[in-house]
Amino acid sequence: MYEYAVAWEWLSFAARWLHVITAIAWIGSSFYFIALDLGLVKRPHLPVGAYGEEWQVHGGGFYHIQKYLVAPAQMPEHLTWFKWESYMTWLSGFLMLAIVYYAGADLFLIDSHVIELSQWQAIGLSVASLGVGWIIYDQLCKSPIGKNTWGLMAVLYAVLVAMAWGYTQVFTGRAAFLHLGAFTATIMSANVFFIIIPNQKIVVADLIAGRTPDPKYGVIAKQRSLHNNYLTLPVIFFMLSNHYPLAFATEFNWIIAALVFLMGVTIRHWFNTTHARKGRPTWTWLVTLLIFIAIMWLSTVPKVLTGETENAALSPLQQKFASNAHFDAARDVVLSRCSMCHAAEPVWDGVNFPPKAVKLETDREIAAHAREIYIQAGRSHAMPPGNITEISAEERQLLAAWYESTVSQ
Repeated sequence: MYEYAVAWEWLSFAARWLHVITAIAWIGSSFYFIALDLGLVKRPHLPVGAYGEEWQVHGGGFYHIQKYLVAPAQMPEHLTWFKWESYMTWLSGFLMLAIVYYAGADLFLIDSHVIELSQWQAIGLSVASLGVGWIIYDQLCKSPIGKNTWGLMAVLYAVLVAMAWGYTQVFTGRAAFLHLGAFTATIMSANVFFIIIPNQKIVVADLIAGRTPDPKYGVIAKQRSLHNNYLTLPVIFFMLSNHYPLAFATEFNWIIAALVFLMGVTIRHWFNTTHARKGRPTWTWLVTLLIFIAIMWLSTVPKVLTGETENAALSPLQQKFASNAHFDAARDVVLSRCSMCHAAEPVWDGVNFPPKAVKLETDREIAAHAREIYIQAGRSHAMPPGNITEISAEERQLLAAWYESTVSQ
């Protein structure tokens, strides 16, 4: 049964790798087309129906690109669709969510200090929030508010801040940030699946049938694409935030999340303005820096990390780890080789906070992180980094024996 942990770790790695690959493809194509669209130039020699053109050089050749605001007079022989990047990014991301946060709900998703939830209640809230988020956003876009793009984005920002606060009231800090990223990414991918691609298919169908396409479909799709553009950078931040407990495991984590969305706007505004050849608003970098400094300050005031579960009750499996015959010996290894960094107040020089907010000082904490100890220090040499505390092969075998004998019971 202990081999299940190894197989599960490899499944997690495969899903993460797939997620990163597809996300690079989606974000790359999205950023490219936004930059291309903003850089289009109107010239008198353009074909009928063409909105603008752009010359680019790359890979030893020149590219001459023209955009038709609604559609060309006839369907081209070959048409490339950009949609699978978005779909696979969301699907692989949801798979990661299930592997890490649903399968490990008692450790990564639920914090009894925040609210008492069963595993299935927490998972239900997670799934429901993603679906409800898209419904709220979509209805806002279709309401009178949606006619004002920037007004709509202001309302959307308020919704995102509310969700940031809401997630921190039901999940661990780490899970709250991850879910805020998933919430936003669901809106972005649903924009592609439910709005952008269907609208483009309507235009293509009109062309094939010899009808003049209605320009409203392009306008709607462009608005949703603009939203995706400004939401991308915050999503990346939240997806990487699990490596930085100073962001997610602090008292003011939901305010930090709100500021992260603002940083995404200021950074993208610089790129969008530059690509549109409307100058280089360097003030945006100053604003971004000030926001980031504010985030740094919020992460340490007060200097108390929250989102932990020091006194929470152990799950039945964790109780088995704590009562296993090998536990005392395994605990001695962890305390002598790991807890100098993984502590509320690390004593290792240069380490000011426990890495990834993982503390290994008490029986409860060690039992709660049994699987991570097994993978990181028992079956692999990932921890301690560079074996800086000189853990021996025999000690690694002892950690492995503790985990394996427990799960095989």
